[in-house]
Amino acid sequence: MTDMNTEQPLQLRETMSLNLAGFERIPIDDGALCSAAVAIVVVESLDEHRQHDFLLTRRGGTMRRHRGQWALPGGRADEGENAQQTARRELAEELGLSLDSEHVLGLLDDYPTRSGFCVTPVVIWGGRVETLEPDPDEVAAVYRVPLSDLEHPEIPKLERIPQSDRPVLSIPVSSIEQTVFAPTAAMIYQFREVALHARHTRVAEYEQPLFAWK
Repeated sequence: MTDMNTEQPLQLRETMSLNLAGFERIPIDDGALCSAAVAIVVVESLDEHRQHDFLLTRRGGTMRRHRGQWALPGGRADEGENAQQTARRELAEELGLSLDSEHVLGLLDDYPTRSGFCVTPVVIWGGRVETLEPDPDEVAAVYRVPLSDLEHPEIPKLERIPQSDRPVLSIPVSSIEQTVFAPTAAMIYQFREVALHARHTRVAEYEQPLFAWK
């Protein structure tokens, strides 16, 4: 297995673009779900000991829904927006990072959440980002997570719960010593599989923990 974290920036961007271009994503057409999008943003690391990170946030403690949970930048789509536009707008609003459409590398499968959303993950190349400006009303903290964390041997972790016949998916994030659960974990896991390793792994069948059902 090739560790994509060792590639130079332009090589990694090209690798992810090619892998995503060859991936036939599965959309969800369900009028009962609200459209939303998240941004999986790959940036050049500011740490000289590694090369590439992705951005992960902790939601603000005063948020009406899912407060304090681990999340990717994103949110509900505004009227007339497509997934790419939603993800880029939310990225600018939440983290102060404005990127144009040329930075979008591709889309992953839609993921239906227990809280009533159809979430489209949008993979974005952030490049060199020196500073971020998190919105304190929405983001309690933002982390630059090494892509190498996604190669942890325990990814993915699956757990059975009595409330569902589907396993709950989670991933350990070594650098911040935390466990992230689906739906965020499912989308990050598919990002690893598809964008970094060209494996057409599906994740919509994985369950979310009970705290994410509301």
